[in-house]
Amino acid sequence: MPDWRLTRLRGEFCLTWDERDGTRRRYRLGTADPQEAARRAPSLFAELTRPKGTTVADLWAGYLVDMEGRAVTGTMAHTWKALKDRFGAMEAEAISIADCRAHVAERRAQVSKRQPEGISDGTIHTELGHLRMVLLWAAKHGLIAKAPAIERPAKPEPKSDFLTRSEVVALRDAAKAPHVRLAIILMIATGARNEAALQLTWDRVDFDRRMIMLRNPFDRGRRKGRATVPINDTLMAALSEAKAGALTPFVVEWAGKPVKSIKRGLKAAGKAIGRPDVSPHMLRHSAAVWLAEDGHSMDEIAQYLGHDDVKTTTRIYARFSPTHLRKLADSLNVI
Repeated sequence: MPDWRLTRLRGEFCLTWDERDGTRRRYRLGTADPQEAARRAPSLFAELTRPKGTTVADLWAGYLVDMEGRAVTGTMAHTWKALKDRFGAMEAEAISIADCRAHVAERRAQVSKRQPEGISDGTIHTELGHLRMVLLWAAKHGLIAKAPAIERPAKPEPKSDFLTRSEVVALRDAAKAPHVRLAIILMIATGARNEAALQLTWDRVDFDRRMIMLRNPFDRGRRKGRATVPINDTLMAALSEAKAGALTPFVVEWAGKPVKSIKRGLKAAGKAIGRPDVSPHMLRHSAAVWLAEDGHSMDEIAQYLGHDDVKTTTRIYARFSPTHLRKLADSLNVI
């Protein structure tokens, strides 16, 4: 939820805050007494930011205000584009299973050059999952009596594609821009998510202790998979070289500015080595596969990746471990 503050206008206190789009909101509190203003402000803010209606669009907007700063709200800007035409004007409690199935059928039929087979079930699962999340939030806050059931496709199994060590070396060498090469080394060595790597600042790189804090301690948003991890020798050399020429507080930079995306440079390097399917997430996935292949425990890998639940790590990566289920198989020897 946006942070409100008390300001003054002609001697009178006002409740003031900034919307996500930068719009400034200011409302008189009807008092010049600071204690009375502080007492009135919270309830007025809650009333002014409360959704005015019970359509999905109203509740969606209310959820974004309440959850401002959390990572999921950024993704929801994209999922809303897919949902708003069908669900936006609907009364939330009127949504039916038939509406969900119609959305699934429509999205699966939407073909394009990038997705010739239609929108994937994984994408649709996320879209309807965000809708369900908003409705449950609305019910919890008493904005609707009950959240309707939301049916969605089964979540696809995680992709198993990963890069071998030799492929990562080739990918690094094929990257033309130095910031892309540094990002590749950083994400492989730390298992960092793309966003965490690109948002990493030098104040969270401890050269003396050889540790990196991927989570920004001043960021109140809930971020997935951001651990504190050691710096290995390969990364140490790359970071030391980058630090010597740094022009910004950001570790990954280009032309004196922070980098928002390395997808284009990474794709170009991937095509050069015969892996056009490469993506930033594949680097994180590859790092985890290597850790599992080297026999490290799922608990340790979960900590390294910043997983909250080791079950997630086990479900995806246990099959790559040479020791997984080995004792059980040995128990079934008959000769």
